[in-house]
Amino acid sequence: MEFKKLGNTDIDVSTICLGTMTWGEQNSEAEAHEQLDYAMTQDINFIDTAELYPVHPLAETQGRTETYIGNWLTKRGKRDDLIIASKVVGRFESRTDLRGVPTRASKEQILNAVNTSLERLQTDYIDLYQIHWPDRKTNFFGEVYYEHTPYEDEIELEEQLEAMQELIKAGKIRYIGLSNETPWGIMHALELHRTKGLPRIQTVQNPYNLLHRTWDVGCSEVAIRENVGLLAYSPLAGGVLSGKYRNGQNPEGSRKLHFPDHGLSRFHSKRSYEAVEKYALLAEKNGMTLTTLAQAYVNQHPSLSANIIGATSLEQLKENIASINTKLSAEILAEIKFIMEDDIMPFKLGTRS
Repeated sequence: MEFKKLGNTDIDVSTICLGTMTWGEQNSEAEAHEQLDYAMTQDINFIDTAELYPVHPLAETQGRTETYIGNWLTKRGKRDDLIIASKVVGRFESRTDLRGVPTRASKEQILNAVNTSLERLQTDYIDLYQIHWPDRKTNFFGEVYYEHTPYEDEIELEEQLEAMQELIKAGKIRYIGLSNETPWGIMHALELHRTKGLPRIQTVQNPYNLLHRTWDVGCSEVAIRENVGLLAYSPLAGGVLSGKYRNGQNPEGSRKLHFPDHGLSRFHSKRSYEAVEKYALLAEKNGMTLTTLAQAYVNQHPSLSANIIGATSLEQLKENIASINTKLSAEILAEIKFIMEDDIMPFKLGTRS
């Protein structure tokens, strides 16, 4: 396993981070523990979860993922050799089951949320606590173009960082990060650190893969110059870059079949599938699987702190983790760039196919 610094901290995290969002929906607790056990044998020390998980988010399953991890941590009997990351929900006003009121990333709700997560995780502290998505109205979850139509009651990032500051002082969290953020959000958070002494963000958890590279438009430069680490999620574009949907396939147990209306459906477009075929041919030509090519590409990104991989089977997990052993040559990277130039954003944009 390789290790990188967690943002601007002195913490070494495994380049492969174990993602957990399927646990409690597509995976049982026994399967979750099996994945955790295997990941530890591969020297993975970084686990990412969220209070909202599993996905697809439902009131009756919410929190199961953290509970599964907590039960495993208690059974394992060790904690300090691991880096545990979790996330607090952003604006989600249609959900009242989390707090008893419409869910917002307010100071009060953040302070309450962390206690529930700590209880489920059966730990005294969370290493990295992230705001799952902004409270303000901006472009994320597949939205590319920004339209300035703010909510009248947007909660300021300053209030959210003040809550994080209290949690750090209380010893409940160590470091903080953002998720599904924009260049403005990242720079604004850093400005609040510099001018008001609020906690510094160390990471940003955003989507990044061969089909979705909006990170590179503005966030990548910010991250590299400011030493904020990318935690890349959806490195396989919701499974599309595994190749399992090629030639019209829709395998049993797949996320597309399980959650046809989930947000990751944006990767199921004619243009995405056309790009996948080009990448598959490139992988085959170079003696690797499409999955390995896609994961290795993410692993080598210069702004990366960790690549968050997920799997619904142990076989998938093994292949994803093994991608750390593959280094893409300059020639392969040049061919990838050539393919990308044919269609910069092949995933669905509005009504485009």
